[in-house]
Amino acid sequence: MNAPILEMKNITKEFPGVKALSDVSFTVSTGEIHCLVGENGAGKSTLMKVLSGVYPHGDYTGDILLNGEIQRFRNINDSENAGIAIIYQELALVPEMTVFENIFLGHELKNNFIVDWNETIKQAGELLKKVKLDINPAIKVKDLGVGTQQLVEIAKALSKDVKLLILDEPTSSLNEQDSENLLQLLRDLKEHGVTSIMISHKLKEVIAIADSITVLRDGQTICTLRAHEGKISENVLIKHMVGREINNIYPPKKHAPTQEVILEVKNWSARNPALGRDILKDVNFKLNKGEIIGLAGLIGSGRTELALSIFGNPDNYQVSGDLYLNGKKRNFKHPKEAITAGMSYVSEDRKGDGLILIQDVKQNISLANLKELAERGGVVNSNAEIKVANQYKSELNIKTPTVEQIVSNLSGGNQQKVCLGKWLFVKPNVLILDEPTRGIDVGAKFEIYTIMTELVRQGMSIIMISSELPEVLGMSDRIYIVASGRIAGELSAQEATQEKIMHLATN
Repeated sequence: MNAPILEMKNITKEFPGVKALSDVSFTVSTGEIHCLVGENGAGKSTLMKVLSGVYPHGDYTGDILLNGEIQRFRNINDSENAGIAIIYQELALVPEMTVFENIFLGHELKNNFIVDWNETIKQAGELLKKVKLDINPAIKVKDLGVGTQQLVEIAKALSKDVKLLILDEPTSSLNEQDSENLLQLLRDLKEHGVTSIMISHKLKEVIAIADSITVLRDGQTICTLRAHEGKISENVLIKHMVGREINNIYPPKKHAPTQEVILEVKNWSARNPALGRDILKDVNFKLNKGEIIGLAGLIGSGRTELALSIFGNPDNYQVSGDLYLNGKKRNFKHPKEAITAGMSYVSEDRKGDGLILIQDVKQNISLANLKELAERGGVVNSNAEIKVANQYKSELNIKTPTVEQIVSNLSGGNQQKVCLGKWLFVKPNVLILDEPTRGIDVGAKFEIYTIMTELVRQGMSIIMISSELPEVLGMSDRIYIVASGRIAGELSAQEATQEKIMHLATN
């Protein structure tokens, strides 16, 4: 084993009412790929923010040693100057700027105080080659796919002569091909002397790429496992992460869907006027009472656009076709009309669209149904609001000391439960879940799946959009495969396989 490039010793970090890290120690060897795993709220991202200077020296206790020397980072610039770069799940690129401008943003190449654009473009091109991107550095970032943007972020990190690269959930928004390309890039960077720390909930990827894996639970270091010392399995990692064995994360189905059609969409088409093209073409599907249907397909296939277009069409697509809810023909012109009729939609982007991060748990849960809590004059009954929030806190097992906790301070899994609580408070008959477990750990996934199973047992009907095929197969009663804006096929849970789904999704 190589000498350590990084040692974090006895790190403790507290927030008001919460001890996020408790005496955590963490060692990374030079030239390895070290994965950091744990449930949401285990302290992974907090530990990396301590390392990268987001939480400055003095804001925590303990020591950071880089190549054996104690570091006292006051900010991100200090850590970057020491050769540490961090790439967050939400990419820090400026969409309207070019690739080369983004790569050197904040450390521009200058000649006599004037930016040398020719040298900038030249060096940007060389960095893009290092990350195996064959694109014009003058293209704007907004015109790139998510997978390509992720590689631009890594090129940006390499431009700072990075020695230790930290990636927080780098593949959470990527398809399988882009994910594999990214993992291969980390292996290539390792060969060129770059040490990587990767936070991920995708345990198969962790096992495939990691030289070492450190598990955190409840803000404490549980163990570090070495790949060369024996086979590391998902079950072993899960047991360390959650403190118990979960042999099957998909709970047994307790429901029997009826043949009563709750939602039916006929000859549904949509055009995006901003893009000037059709995004949905002659879509037909049914949702029965008490069932979960999965919408599977590649990123960009039209699954989210389909969900939004039937949920009041907030993006103002040009829509044609018929929608029947509870046997009645409907024409929702706004999400408010869909909500009133008994539909709810949990967005795939909980931070951007699903939550108001600066507000607390109770305010977010009550947000979509304030009229239920309003007294005469339209004033919200605060006691009733607290009571409702505490009800969903208990039912959904939202881990927060109080419903007056600011939502941005919660882990991803608990934020997702707040989103779910908000829409359950509307008391819908039809619940649309768009990527319901993106970026959350296996323990939180199990809880979300258990909630879904209980909801359909009680008679609710669920449309689940997911890019994770095991999730689609494990939770759906029926599966519709969406490809290029069309329904490419329908499979029952019994006949569906990953191979059949991918065949339909790619043809």
